[in-house]
Amino acid sequence: MPYPEQMVAPMRAELASAGAQELRTPDEAIDFFANQKETGLILINSVCGCAAGSARPAVRISMDHACTPTRFATVFAGQDLEATSQVRSLLGDVPPSSPSMALIKNGELVHFVPRHMIEGRDAASIAADLTLAFDEYCN
Repeated sequence: MPYPEQMVAPMRAELASAGAQELRTPDEAIDFFANQKETGLILINSVCGCAAGSARPAVRISMDHACTPTRFATVFAGQDLEATSQVRSLLGDVPPSSPSMALIKNGELVHFVPRHMIEGRDAASIAADLTLAFDEYCN
């Protein structure tokens, strides 16, 4: 059962204020991948503590880097169920994980940060890893 919208609204706003496009339907997820001509970052968001304490702040920090993806989106696991399922199917053979971050280039997955690489780590460390991937793939 999805979480109540009033519970997740502040979490959505945190990413929207950083420029994230929300993928709330399967069609929006398909369009994000299909129209991807360069690079894109997708955060599979969740209500867990590691999303609030590490994942969302890390993404916000990383998006201030000199080299960033041309597009940035988020999908909310536990809220936007069909959209999340669609994003996961488009990522290929990556096990479901939330929160997680996927960097895509030309519609293909090039870098993935699963939950186990987020849990227990601070936002600055995760952001540093993301920006290394940005430097490699977003030029």
